[in-house]
Amino acid sequence: MSEDAIRHQLATLVARGSRTKAFTTERPTDWRPRQVRNPHGVIDEFFTDTGAWELITDRLKAGHPLEEVELHKPPGRKGYVMEIDLDADRPIYVKLELGSGQVIGRSFHYSERPKRQKP
Repeated sequence: MSEDAIRHQLATLVARGSRTKAFTTERPTDWRPRQVRNPHGVIDEFFTDTGAWELITDRLKAGHPLEEVELHKPPGRKGYVMEIDLDADRPIYVKLELGSGQVIGRSFHYSERPKRQKP
């Protein structure tokens, strides 16, 4: 499947509400939007779960690059990573997995890598 087709499928499922961030031992998650500052937040300065999914949907629809990665749990499955630059010192690290008719939010937190400097 092409990157555009994957992006479209992810965006459609997330926008439709077919999403989860549930932690299981077979599919661990690191979902921490309430620790990530939202520079565009009106009510609070940190992301909510809904705000995190809205950001993901917006970026997918805008064609944000996806990096395909192999997941450790479950082995052999593919994940899709976005690093989203907002106004923070570090980008937001997002990892998604396509499940059975839903998107699994595997990660939403600050990246452990520093923000890349523009040339």
